[in-house]
Amino acid sequence: MGLAFGHTLAKPLRLLYPDKEEYKKALQRHTQFFNTEPTVGAIIPGIVLGLEEGRAKGEEVTEELIVGTKNALMGPFAGIGDSLIGAVYQTIIASIAIGLSSDGSVLGPLFFLVFYAGVCVALKYGLFMKGYDLGLNAVKMITPRITEIATTALGIIGLVTVGGIAANTVNVPIKYEYVSGELVVSMQEILDKIMPGILPLCLTVGIWYLYSRKNWSAIKALLTLIVLVFLLVLLGIM
Repeated sequence: MGLAFGHTLAKPLRLLYPDKEEYKKALQRHTQFFNTEPTVGAIIPGIVLGLEEGRAKGEEVTEELIVGTKNALMGPFAGIGDSLIGAVYQTIIASIAIGLSSDGSVLGPLFFLVFYAGVCVALKYGLFMKGYDLGLNAVKMITPRITEIATTALGIIGLVTVGGIAANTVNVPIKYEYVSGELVVSMQEILDKIMPGILPLCLTVGIWYLYSRKNWSAIKALLTLIVLVFLLVLLGIM
């Protein structure tokens, strides 16, 4: 995201630094490595712009302080943004949109466009402007303890949400039935009596195990799942 960060601040920096050499230095320090969650992390270029404005006005703001602040804020806002936006908000909005689209309705994509893309764009703008207004004060407000608490809490919310969605959307139907004369025993009914949703749970945990413990890639897991389902359908089990 380094080049994108520099592009974001290119025009404001040109106004702050009329001197060509100073402008080049500013661009160079803002095209270095940068990586964070883009929605909540939009506050960082706002804060940095506030610091650059203070430096241009002759305040005690050094290049090291500006670069150090930017680098220090990447991680905390990445954790908060990934938990809040990626794991919680996006998942909830996507699940509602999928439900609205289940019958082929166009309401699902429109809902996702408005309530995810639209809200995220508005949030980015608001956070950027807030960061610019706060400037150096924003750095003083963000302590490691607050960041740790917020990240942990949002991570728990995200896991609960993802777990609930997995329970409602993952489906492993078993159509195999044991027939002996007039006796018909449905394997699906037996599994439901043991625990409703036991197969979706096993599948979800199994995929998680392959990702986290066996270091499988998404492509490898997906291809394995396709082959397994194909064989089960071919054998009449699913």
